[in-house]
Amino acid sequence: MSSAAAGPQPRNSLLGSLKDVLNAAGRDSTAPGGAIAPLAAQVQAVPPLPDMAAKVAEALASGNEPAPAASAASPSAADAAREAKGAPKPLDALADADRPPTTRVFRQPSRPTTEEPARTSLVRGKQHVKRGAFETDPVVGWLVVVGGPGIGQFRPIFEGNNTVGRSATNRIAIDFGDDAISGEEQGYIRYDSSDRSFLFVPNLAKTNVVSLNERRPTAAVELQAMDVITMGRTQLVFVPFCGAEFDWSALADG
Repeated sequence: MSSAAAGPQPRNSLLGSLKDVLNAAGRDSTAPGGAIAPLAAQVQAVPPLPDMAAKVAEALASGNEPAPAASAASPSAADAAREAKGAPKPLDALADADRPPTTRVFRQPSRPTTEEPARTSLVRGKQHVKRGAFETDPVVGWLVVVGGPGIGQFRPIFEGNNTVGRSATNRIAIDFGDDAISGEEQGYIRYDSSDRSFLFVPNLAKTNVVSLNERRPTAAVELQAMDVITMGRTQLVFVPFCGAEFDWSALADG
């Protein structure tokens, strides 16, 4: 009689549903209003175990994860406290750790300078300039390169005898890359402060020919302003500083 009242059980069920078991236990109980009846009413909403297994299998087959439990959706007490204080959640802290570091530039405030800039002194009236001794040989003129290697460059001419050549050992070194100029003493330029005159003297012992204003001198020749001296493939213009109008000896010591 018990098996007939319970009805047929579902297929593939080993124990049947909890509802059927609890109903059968309630009918067998001789005490009316026993303690099992309320328990059966509480578990009526529980679906049969085979149905739950079927739903899980169907969710896995479709690629969708089963819905999370309701307890997982509710935040914990620690998370609720962090949200109330505005602190980042643990996941947010991990995301901040993955971000690249940010460079911050700290500029120190500029300090006011107490030092005053140097001022130009005002000179009134005629000033007495004291002239001392020469620390180096005074310049009395220049040779300016107007053709060949080193065009636009210049070399100073000093008082007394000046050797002219390609080597740096010469007093006037024409070392701009013209290898047609003799290394040592291609010629001489001499300034005599007693008569304030310039002389150009070619070195006839050298095979390289030197010309002055398209002429080839064989002896000393007095130089005039803007004379052109040709050595190798280089042309030099003579520019005097001292001469009939000025000489360093005219400057008296003050």
